[in-house]
Amino acid sequence: MTTPIGQTESKPRARDNSNIASFGEIPRPRELREELAPDDDRLETVARGREEVGAALAGDDDRMVVVVGPCSIHDRDLALEYAGRLQQVAAKHAGELIVIMRTYFEKPRTSVGWKGLIYDPSLDGSSDAARGLRTARQVLLDVTGMGLPCAVEILDTITPQYYSDLVSWAAIGARTVESQVHRQLASGSSMPIGFKNATDGRVGVAVNALSAAIAPHAFFGVDEEGRSSVVRTTGNPASHIVLRGGDNGPNYGRADVEDAVTRARAVVDHKRPVIIDCSHGNSGKDHTRQAVVVDDLLDQWRQPDHGLLGLMLESNLQPGRQDWEPGRHLEHGVSITDACVGWDETVALLERCAAAVADRR
Repeated sequence: MTTPIGQTESKPRARDNSNIASFGEIPRPRELREELAPDDDRLETVARGREEVGAALAGDDDRMVVVVGPCSIHDRDLALEYAGRLQQVAAKHAGELIVIMRTYFEKPRTSVGWKGLIYDPSLDGSSDAARGLRTARQVLLDVTGMGLPCAVEILDTITPQYYSDLVSWAAIGARTVESQVHRQLASGSSMPIGFKNATDGRVGVAVNALSAAIAPHAFFGVDEEGRSSVVRTTGNPASHIVLRGGDNGPNYGRADVEDAVTRARAVVDHKRPVIIDCSHGNSGKDHTRQAVVVDDLLDQWRQPDHGLLGLMLESNLQPGRQDWEPGRHLEHGVSITDACVGWDETVALLERCAAAVADRR
């Protein structure tokens, strides 16, 4: 066919992926699970953590759930050093505390920045996600191998297929609590899930998330072979609320807790449906104030029918935080995301928590 005089021949224009730089291949979930497979002892640790949290939710276990550890894991060796110390403290207080280590590999960002070990394990901007997934799974194997259950925040909806079999507790964060896909994903998750209130402090969105998570859903996802699938769930009865404060201030006080407990119990049949996050909005992002939140929680703990499941604490080998940029030397054991309390203070706070549980018996 000839082009009419006065007209130029039209050429097809690219319409798809015009802003995509590349696609990088990663292993299928099943491949990674088989490559880094847990033994029976590790699986027992995972199951024990899930069951103990479930029993605490129901009120059948009077121990305090403590989700404690680094804001985010940025170095495997540091994570194992921390886990080795935490295991000893957890064993010491096993009669009073259900200790679960924070092993957070994905970091939600308000704008830009380091997005976590899975996405940039080399801390150099190379975004070697295949290596990141392997490193994250290896950390979970290492920590559960010490007998410590692990906790994560679910940010991406695909990555849990690579490591969820090694997780005993998970959070849906303040930036994603209103996300339909995250609520659906939680409804099919095998571990207890804590929904945080929104960044502006609204608790209603977490209550709505509970209603969604305990219900069955059908949604698009990937299976263990990495194939696009329709995922059908039965609902997650171990869903609960995490109070983390917000832009308008903290919400760990007794009135806020009582309100959250009442609203949660209207949706889920739990005696203790609320966890207090001692960091973030509740501490005003000041790690030195996490202890203030802990002390207030312990006062409430001594009251009858407090409705509290436990607390979350951001803790590291050393206190504070440090700025990260590619190629910069990092101080040993200092967070590169949110500021954390140091190890000595962590030990002291867990001692006080254990004493409060013992005193109430």
